[in-house]
Amino acid sequence: MTNSKTPHDLNCLTISELEKLAADRMDKQTRDYYNEGADSGSTLAENIAAYQKYRIRPRVLRDISSIDTSVNIFGHRNSIPLGVAPTAMQCLAHDDGELATARACKQMGVVMGLSSFSTTSLEDVKGALGEHPGALQLYLFEEREHSRKLIQRAKKAGYKAVMLTVDTPVLGRRNLEIRNQFKLPSHLKVANFNRDDDDDDQGVKIKDKIASTNEGRKRSSETESPKRTPPTGPITFHTHAPNPTLNWERDITWLQSQCHPEMQVWVKGIATAEDALLACHHGVDGIIVSNHGGRQLNGALATIDALPEVVEAVRSQSKNIPVHIDGGVRHGTDVFKALALGADFVWVGRPVLWGLAYKGQEGVELALKLLEDEFRLCMGLAGVTRVEDIGKEYLVKMDRSGFVSRL
Repeated sequence: MTNSKTPHDLNCLTISELEKLAADRMDKQTRDYYNEGADSGSTLAENIAAYQKYRIRPRVLRDISSIDTSVNIFGHRNSIPLGVAPTAMQCLAHDDGELATARACKQMGVVMGLSSFSTTSLEDVKGALGEHPGALQLYLFEEREHSRKLIQRAKKAGYKAVMLTVDTPVLGRRNLEIRNQFKLPSHLKVANFNRDDDDDDQGVKIKDKIASTNEGRKRSSETESPKRTPPTGPITFHTHAPNPTLNWERDITWLQSQCHPEMQVWVKGIATAEDALLACHHGVDGIIVSNHGGRQLNGALATIDALPEVVEAVRSQSKNIPVHIDGGVRHGTDVFKALALGADFVWVGRPVLWGLAYKGQEGVELALKLLEDEFRLCMGLAGVTRVEDIGKEYLVKMDRSGFVSRL
């Protein structure tokens, strides 16, 4: 758990300073890969800037001598209403990569999301987490067999949930990635795929093409044009992550059949009330409001602006489905604002990568500690002592002309 006596790092007192320190420690390809948004990057910028439209209405004389920042998630008491979002290829930032992040999460009492395209195997990451909870971010491949084996491995390793990314039917255009001709350095590998063993529970062998009669090929041939052929060959993010065939009726049901009851099924990438209602209808276990860190559809709503309609839609169904959010969180007050607008929990991505690049495990702990300290201070100064008491009465919204409106 957290150590309140941890001394300050006098070189880094804010996430903004951490970003600058990390930039000096990453090569250009890695820095561009982690920090870039789609196209002009306007949605990436808006994710951050949109939080400034909201102002906090602090209450006073409320005895804040005892503040509890903890919340329950996946049956675990999380030290703060914040988790580490799944981000790919963390060994680009630091040699210890996902292992350093896992150890930091365990130390800080914070849940960890792991990308399918991690540079450390899901088993090794869960080993570093121990009994601490983890969730596996999943791209549901057209060849379902790849995904089925990954799910079984995650289930055996003890992951609590699968987070299905639903906003990548095709990949957004990332110009620096194109210009840099981004590729994983030869000394690193996508650790969860292209392994040499055949065991369903231990690895996924992809040196040879998957037989055309498997379930995934059959699914595609039944529902798509005969001209469509699923990706073959070694699994990479650019070839296999995008899946234009994803479908509510078929794929959520299949995923639930593979995951339940051991693992929950969450959908990551919901941005509208309409899709939130569909998620409720199909019985998902949780929703994450996300626009992929501004890396997919440029011009989409900032996640904090999409959040209220998603929350309202879910609550209208009288279902106790949690709504989480990611994107643009750079300060503890951002966490407070997201909770006030109805989020149950917040996930943070890039600041963790910056911490990792800065000082490995210690840097990730620093990033989380900065956000925790800011959030705790915000709660106290706003006059709130329990996370569940944070509501929209603590916020106002500023319009373009600078006028204030109550929520």
